[in-house]
Amino acid sequence: MSKPIVAGIASFGMSGKLFHAPFIEANPHYELRAIVERHKEDSRERYPNSKLYRSFEELLADPEIELVIVNTPVQTHFEYAKKALEAGKNIVVEKPFMVNAAEAEEINQLAKEKNLFLSVYQNRRYDGDYKAIKDVVAENMLGELKEVELRYDRYRPGHSGKEHKEGDLPGAGNLHDLGAHLIDQALQLFGYPEAVFADVLTMRKDLIANDYFEVLLYYPHAFRVRIKGTVFAKESPYPFILQGENGTFLQQRSDLQETKLLEGVTPTIETWIPAPEGFDGVLHTTINGQDVKKQTRSEMGNYMDYYEDVYRALRNNMPNPVPASDAVLTMKVIDAALLSSRERRVVPL
Repeated sequence: MSKPIVAGIASFGMSGKLFHAPFIEANPHYELRAIVERHKEDSRERYPNSKLYRSFEELLADPEIELVIVNTPVQTHFEYAKKALEAGKNIVVEKPFMVNAAEAEEINQLAKEKNLFLSVYQNRRYDGDYKAIKDVVAENMLGELKEVELRYDRYRPGHSGKEHKEGDLPGAGNLHDLGAHLIDQALQLFGYPEAVFADVLTMRKDLIANDYFEVLLYYPHAFRVRIKGTVFAKESPYPFILQGENGTFLQQRSDLQETKLLEGVTPTIETWIPAPEGFDGVLHTTINGQDVKKQTRSEMGNYMDYYEDVYRALRNNMPNPVPASDAVLTMKVIDAALLSSRERRVVPL
């Protein structure tokens, strides 16, 4: 086996605790060398063999660390990614990649100039429900697609207290936070759109950052993709709706990885959660002239596959699972959506 990748994590908030440290620690292809906690020592109980650093600069000064996970608030991503690349470190940057497309393009270019690895953590590509949609599109089960809706709804009428997500800061807001997932999925499934029309606003009282978004992506041949998110959804419709010439596919958001991680379940390289109980999708289409309607069940995804793909990219020269160029396009759509909403017009891309 190739030498393990020695990794360091830039912060130990929710993303560090749930989405990065457990997977790096449980993967034999990695060594979790260090975690940054400026004031607390939460990481000591679960990861006592890792080093505790009090600053990002200490992390970068560790000569053994090869891969740095930049999972700090988005407002720091540009500064920290730049520092890490200038220190000669390969990096994984949490989504949203940057505050805007200009920052994204500059960091992408710097990584190329330094000949360093840069990947963006888009874990929702590894959700089982998304993979079910991907299969329907790839296998052309609905014929020529006409309309798609991707939603990420929550019920959070109160404030979270997270200033970097809900405060008066660049990059704060639901569009950057959850919209980045949906836009990335849309671009992976259908490519880069021709234009964007969006409505982005704040519905909660005494809050500045947006918490509602509806983004319409224009594609050729009269095809539209609608992306939507709200924090006022105690009940939500199917979050994934695909309509085509031959039929419809409906898919629930059923992947349980985040839920199980919150419960403290330790992930593994093999699938570590069983498939959803019962059916979580509906396929109603025409196959060989026959009307077919059936319930479907997605397979469980595995976020460990992202880190396995990063390992293969660094050690075996395999493709980067989420190259920065993908994230640049996502940021361009976010920029266009914000502009569209402000000026109330369609923005060409």
